[in-house]
Amino acid sequence: MDRASRRGPHGRADGRRDRLLRAIALFKFCKAALLGTVALGALELLRPAVAERAHAWLSALALHSERARLEELLARLAGVRPAQLAELGVGSFLYAALFAVEGVGLWLGRRWAEYVTVVTTLSLVPFEVHHLLRHPDRRARRRCCSTWRWR
Repeated sequence: MDRASRRGPHGRADGRRDRLLRAIALFKFCKAALLGTVALGALELLRPAVAERAHAWLSALALHSERARLEELLARLAGVRPAQLAELGVGSFLYAALFAVEGVGLWLGRRWAEYVTVVTTLSLVPFEVHHLLRHPDRRARRRCCSTWRWR
């Protein structure tokens, strides 16, 4: 079979499309691993001994110049209720599972995985628009406009 007859539905050679889907799949796997780590960390912080040890470790780790930022972060974390940590952990696990399923589907070249990726990505657009309208910021609007111009 010659190269021209192996073109996919988008008119590109299948090899290029496969490489692109695999690159996106690797990105999805990285996101799934990161969210799984966040979920485990959030659920581990529900145990008081672990939370205290993490607080002490972060306090010792900070450089003097970053002390104010770290203290602000620790103050925010100290005000988090256990139910919020549990919600963060469960939500992170669910998103990690979704990204892992997307990654496997994209890696295998399944069309449904492409649709799931598009739908999950587009589902966040209303939240971005809402945030831009609620909190007008020149830099954020400029980033948004430059992203749309770039495409």
